[in-house]
Amino acid sequence: MDRIFKFLVIVSVAFLAFIGGAFVILTQVFPSGYLSDAHEAMVALYHQQEDYKSSYVTNLWRPARTDERGVTVYNQAKTYDGFTLYTSAHAQKAFLISMDGEVVHEWALPISKIWENSRWDKSKRKLRPPGFVTWEDAYLYPNGDLLAMYVGTGDTPWGYGLVKMDKNSKVIWKHFDYTHHALDVADDGKIYVLTNTIEDTPIEGYENLAPPRLDDYVNVLSPDGKLLNKVSIMDAMLRSPYARMLHTTAWNVKEDYLHSNSVQFIDGKTASKLPFASAGQVLLSFRDIDTIAILDLDKKEIVWALEGSWHRQHSAGMLPNGHVLLFDNWGHYRPGGASRVIEFNPVTSEMVWAYAGNEKRFFESRIRSDQKRLPNGNTLITESDGGRIIEVTRSGEIVWEYVNPVRAGGKNALIPVLYFGVRRIAPASLDPEFRQILNEPPRSPKSSARTTNLL
Repeated sequence: MDRIFKFLVIVSVAFLAFIGGAFVILTQVFPSGYLSDAHEAMVALYHQQEDYKSSYVTNLWRPARTDERGVTVYNQAKTYDGFTLYTSAHAQKAFLISMDGEVVHEWALPISKIWENSRWDKSKRKLRPPGFVTWEDAYLYPNGDLLAMYVGTGDTPWGYGLVKMDKNSKVIWKHFDYTHHALDVADDGKIYVLTNTIEDTPIEGYENLAPPRLDDYVNVLSPDGKLLNKVSIMDAMLRSPYARMLHTTAWNVKEDYLHSNSVQFIDGKTASKLPFASAGQVLLSFRDIDTIAILDLDKKEIVWALEGSWHRQHSAGMLPNGHVLLFDNWGHYRPGGASRVIEFNPVTSEMVWAYAGNEKRFFESRIRSDQKRLPNGNTLITESDGGRIIEVTRSGEIVWEYVNPVRAGGKNALIPVLYFGVRRIAPASLDPEFRQILNEPPRSPKSSARTTNLL
């Protein structure tokens, strides 16, 4: 009878605790916030341990669509020739390749050699394992210096900072913050980079943006990596006429309500083509509300925003003629894949050019991806999920194609995604001393990634 009594007491206490907890959560009275945060933390920890046991099951790797590797198309008469810079999810490296796909230079710097979380990260978090840490964006200077953005898949926030290194991968300076997705370098050398952090403050009137919330910022750095300005994108939206766009977040979006994924400095020449833009502002892309916007860094306000026919877009960029070029990840509804690249007039919303796949040439990347207009009018496109880079003409002809040569899996089934740092570099834009290094033959077979296999 004693054992039965004790059992009934335990069951009763557990039942009352459950009822009390349910009442607290449903009515949102004290201490519902602490219970909710504890639950979110437990769920996040569970998913980090279960969903990220191997980098090969994350979105860093995708099923390879072809066994082709390296350069598969090269129509020299129609390409804008130069070197191509890219970063791949398989390594903390950046590669510079020739038009025939040979690696002429690479940069490599594991974050374990430069990590200093005691100086900036109060959580003292541990780094993700090497296979989960990648360079999400990169920028090449004429002398061979490189900016590299570190991120850790399976971490929140996932940014690990921005590092400038020389051509030999030696550190010049480090900027530790939760950097993510994209950076841009203006003509005066200032650097514009996206960062984010977890915010716990509720926003009155926007219960759909409930904390804990991942809010984005634009950091402005001096050429030597000093922080000059930091502007909250969420605050800039809330104080603007476009604040009600924040009510359009999808039902399945949690915590990361804007998901800013590109930043571009607007110069005077481009601003002169647009009635709503001024020099010194930045163009942003918000994936989770299908919106592109212009942020005035001095006013700390969104001064223009636009929704269109695109969905979950990336890499919005202003062209010199005032048009916008972006990667529309989910907005193509015809055969050939869900994605397309579009150019449109932001004043009239008229679409003036588009590139998409067809039944013969599949084209799709559900996340990430990038595009850049080249001086000859061609467009350099990064199809991240496909692990490939293509150069297309205005008529849509592929005149250059490069497929990531790295594979993993028992039958070479997986290909690492490519990131936002893909850029075509004109040789004449590089300093002669650095260009001379690129003209030297590779020092060893390791310099070429043409036949690299993992696992």
